Amino acid sequence: MSDTQTMIENRPPTVAALFLERVAATPDAEAYRYPVPAAGGQGPDEWKSLSWGQAAERVFAVAAGLIDLGVQPEERVALASNTRVEWILTDLGVMCAGAATTTIYPSTNAEESSYILADSTSRVLIAEDAAQLAKAREHRAALPELAHVVVVETADAVPAEGDPEGWVISLADLEARGKEYLAKHPAAVKDRISAITADQLATLIYTSGTTGRPKGVRLPHDNWSYMAKATVATGMIGADDVQYLWLPLAHVFGKVLTSGQIEVGHVTAVDGRIDKIIENLPVVQPTYMAAVPRIFEKVYNGVVAKARAAGGAKYKIFQWAADVARQYAKVSQDNFRRTGKASVPFALSTKHKIADALVYSKLREAFGGNLRAAVSGSAGLAPEIGFFFSGAGIHILEGYGLTESSAASFVNPGEAYRTGTVGKPLPGTEVRIADDGEILLRGPGIMEGYHGLPEKTAEVLESDGWLHTGDIGELSADGYLRITDRKKDLIKTSGGKYVAPAEVEGQFKAICPYVSNIVVHGADRNFCSALIALDGPAILGWAAENGLEGKSYAEVVAAAETNRLIETYIQTLNEGLQRWQTIKKFRLLPRDLDVEHGDLTPSLKLKRPVVEREFKHLIEEMYEGSREA
Repeated sequence: MSDTQTMIENRPPTVAALFLERVAATPDAEAYRYPVPAAGGQGPDEWKSLSWGQAAERVFAVAAGLIDLGVQPEERVALASNTRVEWILTDLGVMCAGAATTTIYPSTNAEESSYILADSTSRVLIAEDAAQLAKAREHRAALPELAHVVVVETADAVPAEGDPEGWVISLADLEARGKEYLAKHPAAVKDRISAITADQLATLIYTSGTTGRPKGVRLPHDNWSYMAKATVATGMIGADDVQYLWLPLAHVFGKVLTSGQIEVGHVTAVDGRIDKIIENLPVVQPTYMAAVPRIFEKVYNGVVAKARAAGGAKYKIFQWAADVARQYAKVSQDNFRRTGKASVPFALSTKHKIADALVYSKLREAFGGNLRAAVSGSAGLAPEIGFFFSGAGIHILEGYGLTESSAASFVNPGEAYRTGTVGKPLPGTEVRIADDGEILLRGPGIMEGYHGLPEKTAEVLESDGWLHTGDIGELSADGYLRITDRKKDLIKTSGGKYVAPAEVEGQFKAICPYVSNIVVHGADRNFCSALIALDGPAILGWAAENGLEGKSYAEVVAAAETNRLIETYIQTLNEGLQRWQTIKKFRLLPRDLDVEHGDLTPSLKLKRPVVEREFKHLIEEMYEGSREA
């Protein structure tokens, strides 16, 4: 048996047990860094640290506080908060109490938050601030099981008239209560941890879903223990790493990152404020971080826009450097695949060194200067954007998984990564491709099922453990997976031709630096069309240089000049497509797609039905007068 197999098969039953092992092994080592805003918001944040021992004190206090509140094993404790160090500490506290965390995105509206709290029968809600407290209070009458709301921001833990006594408490009070409980019952938390079984519920994550009500995905303790061991077994992270964690921890991807960190004990800098990413990177200087493709697309669009604004020779140098980066990445990856060495011809290597000095080094500095690798998941990254970053020394390792498979089922293996694929399966995970191209998964990361929905569970989970992912993919001879589309998103034109929208959309994002989102349409139509949302800063920057300065976003996208600009990129796209894939018509949307309008999930996945429903008039306009076959 290999060392990897031994490590995975001999895993502890729970992450709570893994946490105890980590604290015992390196109590004084730095575990977490977190920002404390300057007084009055003036000046830079001050970053503070917690050692593993200090983190354990707070985790145990939270766990004991929950036990004192009467929370029983497997009972649900909901967490509605942005990513911050308290999210991690309270989640670990919930698990160490033997309870199960129900995650709620802070952007979720009051009605859906209430649905999740009710469906999960959560006994306690840990709310970040007054805004999250208000959502629970609005629907309190429909939540008889919700006994307490614990508020992280102490100043916001203000009871209101009509609240039951003790319904609202602060996190500080919960921890104080826990310390008092531990003084009387010092073994209480460790006893709870030792009693947890591998198949006991640890996390209930509600899929944000692109259609319908969210479904609660039941993930037992063993899933996270497996993920901790398997992700480390890939060699992706090590004890000396510094992770910058800003992804929403309500998403399953974030949970994998926290589990792997506990296994190796590296430092994690935690700050979920999206608007602080650019400011934080040079401060944190991460060696690795995870993101969703939209972040890399925005960085790419921003770099292109900045180069274009510089004009003349500088823009030409950037275009040349971008072409060199892509060539370099493709040749080196291809050679590594064939020979095991990422070698490139001398002439290309020389060009790359010049381009590195002029362009790439500045890009790496913007990421903090120490970034060894970035992990991308949740949706597909356009390969041409991936090749650009790869050639510039920003190595993006794409991965793949579902909430139903604990997020990380595939990941690209370090030096041997292949842009355009999601890599190889994690050790212990099986994969096969069904006759219709659907990806099926089996292994220790697969969910127990959907909470209270046995019929829905049976639709996707076979009795022998194979999970139907709903994604279409192809496996290479040596085990690399390429995702081609969502099974339900494949469209068939009225001419009988199948089109994978995501493939066409990804190609357009690599061609057009002004696009934010694109939705390809064409099911049962005689040609394909597209709804296109433009990136605000990028298109307004272009507008200022092309006679449209001072115009609003809506005015710019409505202008004939903007339409002609995007038309040129559509023509370039079409030159590389099969005839039946080409975009015959398009419309620019009056606003960008976002989470607030319900166009995107909180993890920035496109909700096609929502977008097509809202902008149905534009779709119908494109097909007016066309003859349907």
